[in-house]
Amino acid sequence: MHIKKGFKSYKDYTAIEPLSPHHNVVVGRNGSGKSNFFAAIRFVLSDAYTHLSREERQALLHEGPGSTVLSAYVEITFDNEDNRFPTGKPDVILRRTIGMKKDEYSLDRKTVTKTEVINLLESAGFSRSNPYYIVPQGRVTSLTNAKDSERLALLKEVAGTQVYDQRRAESLKIMDETKLKAEKIDELLSYIEERLDELGEEKNELNEFYRKDNERRCLEYTIYSRENEEITNALETLEQDHTNAQQQTDANAKKFMDRERRLEELRAEVVELKHALSLHELEKGQLEEEYSSCVQSHAAMQSDRDQLSQALEGSSHEREDKQKALASLVKLIDEKEQQLSNILPVFEQLLSKETEVRAHLHSLESETRLLSDKRGRGTQFNSNEERDAWLNNQISILDADLKEQEASGDFVRKEIDDVDANIRNKKAREAELMDLLQTRQDVFSQISSNLSEEQENRDDLLDQRKEAWRNESKLKSLINTAQNDMLKAEQKLLSTMDRHMANGLRAVAEIAKRLKIEGYFGPLCELFTVDDRFKVAVEATAGNSLFHIVVDSDETASNILEVMYKENAGRVTFMPLNKLHPKPVNYPEASDALPLVKRLKFDAKFEPAFMQVFGKTVVCPSLDVASQYARSHHLNGVTLNGDRSDKRGALTGGYRDFRNSRLESLDSVNKCRTIHENYVQQLRQVEIDIARLDQEITACIDAIQKKEVAFQQHSVDFEPLRNEESTLAREIVELQALKDKKGQMLDAIQTECLKMKRQRDGFLEELKSPFQNVLSKEEQLSLATKLKELGEVKPLYEDLNKKRIELEEKKIAIETELHTNLYLRRKTLEESVNLITRSNESGEMKRKLSALQKLKTRIASLEEQNEALTQRIQGVKANLDDVQSKIQKLEDTQKETAQSIERDTKLTERTAAKKSLLLARQKECNDNIRTLGVLPDDAYEKYASSSSNAVVKKYHKVCADLKSFGHVNKKAFEQYTSFTKQRDSLTQRRDELKRSQESIQELTVVLDQRKDEAIERTFKQVAKNFSEIFEKLVPAGRGQLVMKRRINLEQKASQGDDDMDVDDSSVTGASLFSQPNSSVDNYTGVSISVSFNSKDDEQLNIQQLSGGQKSLCALTLIFAIQRCDPAPFNILDECDANLDAQYRTAIAAMVKELSQTSQFICTTFRPEMIKQADSFFGVLFNHKVSSVQPITREEAANFVEG
Repeated sequence: MHIKKGFKSYKDYTAIEPLSPHHNVVVGRNGSGKSNFFAAIRFVLSDAYTHLSREERQALLHEGPGSTVLSAYVEITFDNEDNRFPTGKPDVILRRTIGMKKDEYSLDRKTVTKTEVINLLESAGFSRSNPYYIVPQGRVTSLTNAKDSERLALLKEVAGTQVYDQRRAESLKIMDETKLKAEKIDELLSYIEERLDELGEEKNELNEFYRKDNERRCLEYTIYSRENEEITNALETLEQDHTNAQQQTDANAKKFMDRERRLEELRAEVVELKHALSLHELEKGQLEEEYSSCVQSHAAMQSDRDQLSQALEGSSHEREDKQKALASLVKLIDEKEQQLSNILPVFEQLLSKETEVRAHLHSLESETRLLSDKRGRGTQFNSNEERDAWLNNQISILDADLKEQEASGDFVRKEIDDVDANIRNKKAREAELMDLLQTRQDVFSQISSNLSEEQENRDDLLDQRKEAWRNESKLKSLINTAQNDMLKAEQKLLSTMDRHMANGLRAVAEIAKRLKIEGYFGPLCELFTVDDRFKVAVEATAGNSLFHIVVDSDETASNILEVMYKENAGRVTFMPLNKLHPKPVNYPEASDALPLVKRLKFDAKFEPAFMQVFGKTVVCPSLDVASQYARSHHLNGVTLNGDRSDKRGALTGGYRDFRNSRLESLDSVNKCRTIHENYVQQLRQVEIDIARLDQEITACIDAIQKKEVAFQQHSVDFEPLRNEESTLAREIVELQALKDKKGQMLDAIQTECLKMKRQRDGFLEELKSPFQNVLSKEEQLSLATKLKELGEVKPLYEDLNKKRIELEEKKIAIETELHTNLYLRRKTLEESVNLITRSNESGEMKRKLSALQKLKTRIASLEEQNEALTQRIQGVKANLDDVQSKIQKLEDTQKETAQSIERDTKLTERTAAKKSLLLARQKECNDNIRTLGVLPDDAYEKYASSSSNAVVKKYHKVCADLKSFGHVNKKAFEQYTSFTKQRDSLTQRRDELKRSQESIQELTVVLDQRKDEAIERTFKQVAKNFSEIFEKLVPAGRGQLVMKRRINLEQKASQGDDDMDVDDSSVTGASLFSQPNSSVDNYTGVSISVSFNSKDDEQLNIQQLSGGQKSLCALTLIFAIQRCDPAPFNILDECDANLDAQYRTAIAAMVKELSQTSQFICTTFRPEMIKQADSFFGVLFNHKVSSVQPITREEAANFVEG
């Protein structure tokens, strides 16, 4: 059970659970809210809070600090395991909510009426006739002090006599109403009988009138039917004429529309041809401009080439002269080198021979000189010692001179080694320079080649950029034209809808793009494709739904609408896919009914949107077939021409101008948009290419500039290297000459040293020999031989020396000329030739010639393109003239066809007007025939053979006769029949009322009898329960209920008994039903007789008891009533407050016993009840707010004791 927030002192949410299904005790201080807890339960069960006024509802709301409480509700959860509530659920939740202006109930979270709640509670055992399952404070006291008559009323209430009294009162009220109705029926029957007598006299005269009138109606029928037949024939003729005219008009219209489509195609072709012509003329202008530029460039470049050619021609002559001089010089060098090569072997041979002879000569001279000196010393010195001294002196001098010569030789040899090292270094540097010069020459050539390639690449890139610029200009023109075409197509499409819708479509597309809304899919018309045959049918079916915006959800639609509302951006209709749930459609399985939605091609995720718009439409071959399916299958039928039969019966259609077709306009917009986007994409690519070419050209120019700088730098660096190489060559020659000179010096020193060594050796040898004044014979012979040989060798040496000197002079002259003149001249000439060659081969002339050749090729290509473009322009102009001629012819034909269609249309309109008049007359005839009503059986054939004139004459005669019946009541028969039916109906109604009255009387008797039985049975049960319970509560005593009757009162009155008590033996519960004449009307009250001390002593009335005993008797009566009519649960609010201790224990035990079959919730301040309870709850009150929480038995006992 739940008590929720806002009720009386329970401001906040308060849950009281779990309650024991048996005995529950609630404790709390006075004023804490215990009574409000029980009031909340009574509030839900409507025990004491039935019809509440505004002030009473306000009193139930919590009043305390903080915000004002405007509503309150109490909710009770019932355990329904025993299915006392017929809900089929294990738990039943009942809530009552009140506010300042509301009071409502809800059952299991669903709103219900108060009557439904009361009926549900009664079905579960909460009887309205027994309010004692809830015993609030004061009820025990009031029952204790109640009078006997009040206790009798309570017994009647428990017995349910209020229901009987209510039903009896209702029955009596019905009986009174029935009596009044019967009296009114009798009055009406009397009037009807009188009126029927009057109408009987008018019937005879009316019969004659009816006979004449039937004849009139038969004649009128004949006249109208014949006129109707004539009109039908005329309509058939008109329909045939109209059909023929319509067929002719349709044929002409079809031809007209076909020619109109052809005209549209031709006009589109004219636009394309004009566009192509403008493009060709633009291209031709660009070609002519480029051609003029190329011609001018060609002339300027040819002039530059001529100037460069003249310069190159002069340098070529110079190179040829130098090459000739170089050839002559090379030839001379070859001759000199040949001469040198011829001299060198001879020179080497002579030099070797001379050296050999010179050595031999020096040896002979030395030996001869030694022998001569030795011979002279024989006369020079007188003794051996003198000679030896002199010889030793000479040897010392020779040793010093030899040492000096050897030192000079070493010095010269070192100088030669230094010269050799210098020569080797010079030659190594020369080789390095030669390699470096060759490398520089190769690099120079590579730079020149790369420079030429870069310049050619730059020229190619410049040509490509010019071509890209032409394409850019062309594409911009195409984009401008395509954009104009697209704007025209969009304007045409927007003209098919109102301004607000057009603004809305534009705004939605812009908003979705700006906010990047992913759930936006676009208008419905852009989400499908359809065959051209079905376009008219699609437009006729969808209408403005074609422009509904498809989104994924209503949230997306709300977001877009919010922005549109802020920007005041038109009006659109959204189709959120999450909210579209079209019902499945059963299409007819027939060949003449094709579901239109199956002819559309779209994404499966958009199926709900397309089913919503096209799902209930089928395509039929004709409007008649469409109407049949509209009636039979409740589908919309549409023809390929757009004629439509609505399922509600409406027919729409007629002539449709395809030029205003929305789908055609949309296709045109999409086509123009595709072309425009294609051109824009191409332009973007061309712009990217131009930017790329700009970058490449810039990079190429930078590379050219760098290579030109490198070329200049290499040219500048090349000359110093070449000069250095020439200087090194010259220095090497000079060093070689120096080396040769030093070599000769070294040879002279070595020869001199050899002479000195030989002389010294001679002196040493002479020192070893004895001193003689003359030479020995061997020495003399040797001297003579050597002098003779000397005389022979010396001329030979002089001759060899002379020859060697002559050859050496020639060799030196040739070598000098080669190294100091010819080689240098050759090198100079070679460098000059190479320089001229490099200048000529630097690429400038080659580039000029290549560029000139490209210009010639481009000029030739431009001439060819210009010629071809001129021919294309002429072809386009010819096609344009031809198409315009065709357009003119078709327009003339269209004017004639339009005039014919207009004539046929006017004829059709006149035919339609005639048909309308005939149909109106036919309708009038049919209405007149229907007005005639039901005709006699012979009316259809009676005058079939008579002529129309005869029929008309007879009709006039009958009409004249009918004028004499002007005073006749023409409604006599109808009135007579009507009154007869009313009489019969009223008679039947009167009989029914009589039977109802008898039934109600019988019901009243039965209800009275049941009421007496219910009271008597209830008193017996309550009296029996009272005695049993009292005996349990007071084991030593005895108690009983006594019924007082009027007859006893009368007897007592006659006997003079003032207290009016009845005799116990005759009115106790046990003997009540044995009493004769025990009618309820004789009952006057119920008294209580008890004895607390003995079962046999005289019993006392309740007025004679103490307060505690009275309360015990009252509780005994309450328990007796509860046992008689048990409720699912019982609520007792401080029922033991006025009892004595021993009786409180008995009451607690009794409650414990009763709680085994029914739930009890009690409040108390006494410990006896706590000892017997199962669950305990404490009510707290803080800051004027009550709260309830479960507590233990000890806490409850402590609270009571405290």
